[in-house]
Amino acid sequence: MSSHPLRIAVAGASGRMGRMLIEAIAASGDCQLTAALDQPQSPSLGQDAAAFLGQSSGVAIESDLRSALAKADFLIDFTRPEGTLAHLQVGAELGVKVVIGTTGFDDAGKAAIAAAAQETAVVFAPNMSVGVNVTLKLLELAAQALPDYDIEIVEAHHKHKVDAPSGTALKMGEVIAAAQNTALADRAVYERYGHTGARKAGSIGFATIRGGDIVGDHTVLFAGTGERIEISHKSSSRAGYAEGSVQAVRFLAKHSAGLFDMFDVLKLR
Repeated sequence: MSSHPLRIAVAGASGRMGRMLIEAIAASGDCQLTAALDQPQSPSLGQDAAAFLGQSSGVAIESDLRSALAKADFLIDFTRPEGTLAHLQVGAELGVKVVIGTTGFDDAGKAAIAAAAQETAVVFAPNMSVGVNVTLKLLELAAQALPDYDIEIVEAHHKHKVDAPSGTALKMGEVIAAAQNTALADRAVYERYGHTGARKAGSIGFATIRGGDIVGDHTVLFAGTGERIEISHKSSSRAGYAEGSVQAVRFLAKHSAGLFDMFDVLKLR
């Protein structure tokens, strides 16, 4: 580890994603877990954040936001929109840079993130996976080359996911629409039931599957006359999200303020 490790706080530390983040930080070589946050009612409060690894990190899971962020230069947050926004506000006040992997924000929430990014550096992306973001780039290229093809987006996640379509699926739609100089809001079809009539030209359809422990599957279908192209990404674990988040922290270390996404982190623009 370098003499000046990147000091990171993790929100939702006792959850599945929080634990993946803690494991990735421990394995990074240049990052250090210095704070671990969870809800006040969490049974994990007071426990060592790396106990699940059979290790001692010297960091106890706590619920005091200001106390935790005072120990860190970066926060990685994969929680819920209301929690993330509260964490972000305090982070901006304290000069903590923030990686946001939370999904399900409404327009007001996105505006609040943009406002906070004027005070501190933020990476905000619906999916931190390197593979997913390369997939988004492929979708951008396909959308530009196939302007007249019908487009459908199918996503599948575990039964506990609370928002639909997934943030990643929506981002895919946004990337495709932008590549064709349009807005997703003008083209998206989120529901089909009953006598819907023929497919509306130019629409982008979404289908959502929820069940079991599916980590995250996304497929975009470009259907033309006589052929179709499918571009898919399937996650078998959350490790890719955690590794991408650590890369985002390294990126933020070079910036004092501004709103960025994983295309910026991975130089895909």
